[in-house]
Amino acid sequence: MKILLVMPHPNPKRTFFDRFAYPSLTLQQIAGITPPEHRVTIVDERYEDINFDKHYDLVGISCMTYNSLRGYEIADGFRKRGVPVVFGGYHASLLPEETKQHADSVVIGEAELTWPQLLKDLEKGELKPFYIAKKLVEPELIPPARHDIGVYTFMEAIQASRGCPVGCEFCAMQKVEGARFRGRPVDNVIEEMKTIKSKTIFFADASLTISPPYTKALFKEMISLNKRFHCFGNINVLSKDEEFLKLASEAGVERWYVGIASITQENIDISGKKTNKVEDYSAAVKKIRDHGMTVTGFFMFGFDNDTPDIFDRTLQFMLDLNLDGISFSILTPYPGTRLAERLEKEGRILSRDWSRYAEGYVNFQPKKMTVEE
Repeated sequence: MKILLVMPHPNPKRTFFDRFAYPSLTLQQIAGITPPEHRVTIVDERYEDINFDKHYDLVGISCMTYNSLRGYEIADGFRKRGVPVVFGGYHASLLPEETKQHADSVVIGEAELTWPQLLKDLEKGELKPFYIAKKLVEPELIPPARHDIGVYTFMEAIQASRGCPVGCEFCAMQKVEGARFRGRPVDNVIEEMKTIKSKTIFFADASLTISPPYTKALFKEMISLNKRFHCFGNINVLSKDEEFLKLASEAGVERWYVGIASITQENIDISGKKTNKVEDYSAAVKKIRDHGMTVTGFFMFGFDNDTPDIFDRTLQFMLDLNLDGISFSILTPYPGTRLAERLEKEGRILSRDWSRYAEGYVNFQPKKMTVEE
């Protein structure tokens, strides 16, 4: 079959600098678990348009919440042309009944054990409405993503592990990938890296600091590859483990993305981000930079203990940390998160327009600020 895999994007404004954006790995992973007798095409709307008039036997769409409405538009367009459409990804896994209104079938959870069966059922004319992952995929059974298609950015992505035991209130990862850390065999990860042409590789893992022993073993094998790496990491390890940081630097890690989230410990505690102690922020940033690596800090606004002065206080805190990069977002009650469930019970959800769930809009009533503030 001819299969089109799509990553939707609403109103893309494409520039040359988009090629330096974070790469997406999902569609390449789906291509990697597609049996070789099928022909796969990948289109990421951030970089190119979809040809609705081209013949496909199946269209697969993977989306988050912010781009789900555009995903529904794409699906409706293909279904009008008689092409079956399947959805997967976070939004579809968390709101399958909603998604099914625009799809012939919905893949819920990880796809390694369900996608190949879906393709067989489709060929037999026995497509089911839902394909649910009954269990998490064991890490040794996760095949490599395909890196010969779907490459749009100068930096490519890889995933060495799945699962996150932290369970932040605002994150839905545990609902899809589970709480159990699953590190792929190091040799498998290294072999996949060797298929990546890009000089810089982005780790699409929740964090490379969840299991320091696993990551240290991985770093040791990465040294000989002579590549550069960008990774997510947590404060608890980055502020204390000198051996970890030394190996990271030797392996070629050049940038750490650190979820600082809030400068207020009460907010951190309420959110359940138990890896973070505000008192350790400065030490983590300094140690990373002392080992020749850079740090991008991720901050969020809108926590229950945030007051209007949080912006000025965060700005000063950020300047004192001497970060190399920053990212700001507004706390967003994504479907399936404990945050959304709590705010729903408190009657504080203001919007379910998914196009506003892009972390730049206020979709709930803040506790100690107005929406405008």
